[in-house]
Amino acid sequence: VRIDVMAMNVNGNARAPDGKNKKKTGGVEGGSERGNFFLLAVGSKALNEIWTNTCPLTFCDGLCRLLVMEIGKSCCFSNLTSNVSTLLITITITLVVIRFLYVIYWCGKPLRTSLQPISTLIVLGSGGHTAEMLNLLSVLQTDRFTPRFYIAAATDNMSLQKARVFENSLVNEAGGEVVELAQFMQIYRSREVGQSYLTSVVTTLVAMAHALWLMMKIRPQVILCNGPGTCIPLCVIAFFLKVLGIRWSSIFYVESIARVRRLSLSGLLLYKLRMADQLFVQWPRLQSKYPRAHYVGRLM
Repeated sequence: VRIDVMAMNVNGNARAPDGKNKKKTGGVEGGSERGNFFLLAVGSKALNEIWTNTCPLTFCDGLCRLLVMEIGKSCCFSNLTSNVSTLLITITITLVVIRFLYVIYWCGKPLRTSLQPISTLIVLGSGGHTAEMLNLLSVLQTDRFTPRFYIAAATDNMSLQKARVFENSLVNEAGGEVVELAQFMQIYRSREVGQSYLTSVVTTLVAMAHALWLMMKIRPQVILCNGPGTCIPLCVIAFFLKVLGIRWSSIFYVESIARVRRLSLSGLLLYKLRMADQLFVQWPRLQSKYPRAHYVGRLM
């Protein structure tokens, strides 16, 4: 603020800011000095009041208070957003846990009887696993469990060839009147024989991703498996699709006849994690050791 003060002495002499007299009425020089000192004091007081009212520090103080208020509002908004996010996360986790318990409860319950065909995923394994599975399929109502999807490891071509021979035999028995309703696929292994555990982490992730793609493509209603490690990624993905409510696939696991005293690693994982809807064993000793398993006798 610019203030032009005209200095006036006691005797009434008026002076412009440049020091020249505007009007001269006489007086003593000493009186003029005392008057100027008096007016300077009065002017300083007035300037002090003006400066106090319009001081930049006062303006800065008000600005700081405004900023503090805005920061306080922002902090309150941030706290509110954080509380809402925490609440949403808590609700989501609670719903997932409830859904998980619901799936665990209904796993193993009898399926609703329906005359509609049931899409079936059949997991094959190298060695005796494939022979046992094909022996099980020979007593299955193939016209009920259709279409059928056979899956074997990417390095296991022999199992898929045996499955093709089995499907061709079904067509021949029907006199060529039945259209072949079977598809054959392969999946990456989680771990090869003799593979290090460090590198098996990467191959397991690849197998899980491939299993997810296959499950979303096939969307089976029933999964049949009997022990090969290839079934674990498929069963894990099927279980999580149950929990998410995307697709309900019933998992039926038949333990190999070679397992007399304890379950295989695949069977133990599905049993302990309660992923299998039904787990069947072929020896009574296994049923007594694992009460939730069902003894069905020897299938071979």
